[in-house]
Amino acid sequence: MSRGLRELMRTGVLAPGERLPSSRALAAGLAVSRTVVTEAYQQLYAEGWLEGRHGSGTFVADVGHPEPAPGSMPDAGAAVPERPEPAFLSRTEARAAGLLDLRPGAPWVRDRDFAAWKRAWRRAADHPPDDDPDPRGLPWLRELLAGHLRRARGIAVRPENLVITRGTGNGLDLVAALLAAGGRAGVEEPGYGRARSILRARGAEVVPCPVDREGVLVEGLPDGLRLLYTTPAHQYPLGGRLSISRRERLLAWARATGARIVEDDYDAEFRYDVAPLPALYGLDPERVILLGTLAKTLTPDLGIGWIVASPELASRLAELRRVLVDRTSGPVQYATAVLLENGDLDRHLRRMRLEYARRRATVVEHLGEWITGDTAGLHVMIPLDAARTDRVRAEAEARGVLLEDLTRYTEVSSSVHGLMLGYGSASPAEVRRGCEVLAELLRE
Repeated sequence: MSRGLRELMRTGVLAPGERLPSSRALAAGLAVSRTVVTEAYQQLYAEGWLEGRHGSGTFVADVGHPEPAPGSMPDAGAAVPERPEPAFLSRTEARAAGLLDLRPGAPWVRDRDFAAWKRAWRRAADHPPDDDPDPRGLPWLRELLAGHLRRARGIAVRPENLVITRGTGNGLDLVAALLAAGGRAGVEEPGYGRARSILRARGAEVVPCPVDREGVLVEGLPDGLRLLYTTPAHQYPLGGRLSISRRERLLAWARATGARIVEDDYDAEFRYDVAPLPALYGLDPERVILLGTLAKTLTPDLGIGWIVASPELASRLAELRRVLVDRTSGPVQYATAVLLENGDLDRHLRRMRLEYARRRATVVEHLGEWITGDTAGLHVMIPLDAARTDRVRAEAEARGVLLEDLTRYTEVSSSVHGLMLGYGSASPAEVRRGCEVLAELLRE
């Protein structure tokens, strides 16, 4: 249902500002369960397609995205035909339903150094509220974070290169507002759906850019891009890493076209074959903008991230934050600075690398012959044909294991189909049980 509503809004059949029926009325009109309608509305709210007005109802949001002109799409094909889409369940709802949730996108948050966590928040509470916070972020945190990025990501960063954000979504939104409005912005296909929503909400024409198992195909990039959003360290969702030769070609393309590259470094700290790959930003700090976050390293609930850019661009982004009254919580910044200063974040990162490596080893043990993209991150890809993808996902859910397919990450028809299995938020025993169920289904 959410796919059908999304298409109606994307093509303008449902216009911005148009009021939608209540979930009860729409369910009655379509003769479906109200739960189906409610879950579809929740998904579209999360993606930014809908907005609520207190006491008035649900309305189509003005996301400001022009319809691509004929021929502007890459040779990936026509729009995806309607396919049955599973009702979206939050992770809380999945647990309440007794499902083992192996969908990607969430880290393990139930095991951390609680003494260090409490110590950081106690020290943060000692700092009085700031009546004029620096839009770049707390100077102390930026200095500590610059050191952390030099150690963890191998890039020469100074505090003036950094803007502290509430996460990668907030960072991309600021970059899009400054650089992408009214222009063409490329997003990997398949790729991160929320990046498309953010760019469109800021008035960009979003253009899908083809990828293979190494990442974005430089030779397949469309003309006229002002911005390219990419995940070179661990392509989301296929899991490939951009080779050095392709990185050089991508940077040469950016210099020749004048485009900016937005590098999402969402889980680059977790590699299992070699040390974490150097950030693309380190090869060309003028053309690349790096987005980082502690959502995967520590917890998404902390709400902290950063933009790494040239000092000139960082200043412009900070000024935009001031204009938009866009702020990152002061206490959150102080607590994060304490975790960095005491070495607690580095110790947690080392511990979680070992924990995720154990989970990944379980996945490889049971599913090694079927998976790709297992050398990094917190999820793997299981390539299958379209019919088998639907069948295995449905049968796994019937046996209590919740997986995700690629339909949420594609906008044009593709020859790439398959399932995604995330092992970040499940315990080792749960990962093993889910892999045993999936291996049985794949052998069948």
